[in-house]
Amino acid sequence: MQELLEPGGLEELAAFLAVAEAGSFVEAARKLGRDASVVSRRVSQLEQRLGVRLLSRTTRRVALTEVGATYARRVQALLDELASASREASDFAASPQGLVRVSVPLTFGRQWIAPLLPSFLAHHPQIRIDARFSDRFVDVVAEGFDVAIRVGARGLQDSSLTARRLASYRNLLVAAPGYLAAHGTPLLPADLADHACLGFTGHAAWPDWPLTKDGVRRTVRPACALVADHSEVPLMAAIDGAGITLTAHWLAGPTLRAGRLVEVLPGWGGKEDGGVYAILPPGRLVPTKTRLFVEAVTRSIRAGWGQ
Repeated sequence: MQELLEPGGLEELAAFLAVAEAGSFVEAARKLGRDASVVSRRVSQLEQRLGVRLLSRTTRRVALTEVGATYARRVQALLDELASASREASDFAASPQGLVRVSVPLTFGRQWIAPLLPSFLAHHPQIRIDARFSDRFVDVVAEGFDVAIRVGARGLQDSSLTARRLASYRNLLVAAPGYLAAHGTPLLPADLADHACLGFTGHAAWPDWPLTKDGVRRTVRPACALVADHSEVPLMAAIDGAGITLTAHWLAGPTLRAGRLVEVLPGWGGKEDGGVYAILPPGRLVPTKTRLFVEAVTRSIRAGWGQ
């Protein structure tokens, strides 16, 4: 195997095997599309590297020595195995198969990843999914994950990993129509000080709400009647009329469309658009099974968000 790793090693082996099969430098050179002198030089270099004579040369014929015949059989078997491994790898890529280990955030994963899994598995019956739903930032490499889906820019600082932005989302302020009917509708960010607010401590800027509209930025520190470390808790409280909350459009979308929530201070929202990212282990070559999964997640999210 070492000969393959040496400079010119593969060319030397190819030249030797061609001569061994043809019994002639001229015929071997013709099959390889090389000059006979080049083929002869390659074989001589291989013999010098090994310190043994592989071919017996006379003016009339070329024959394998005893050690040359044994070496030719062993090398040919090795190259056949290498070719078989290459075909197997290509077949694996052509027909994606195997296990994809995925880490996804709990709430986002339940709402946007879990529903697409049955369809993905139906389209790729040879792929298996091991999906771990948790808001913990996993170590993709150390814990053996093929991909981690993350929402927002937190945890993207590790330059050894590959981060692919799959889709964008925005934050918005929402409240139940009944709450606004009872307490009035704020017209400016400063008006939020007079309202019951519901906070999610997982926001990057917490305890502040950085709001932006048409390039104008305002930072509000709400006096919250309720705070929670789970994004669905303040949202559910808002649906029940407990106050106003800042949330992601992907989370509030269904209740907004159903009219159970309405946007407050339209146009004001997060300081900047958030993103959904696929975090991949280092390396440029992504296995086909993982690439197909990431593509399916991207299509599903963008279709659901109208992007």
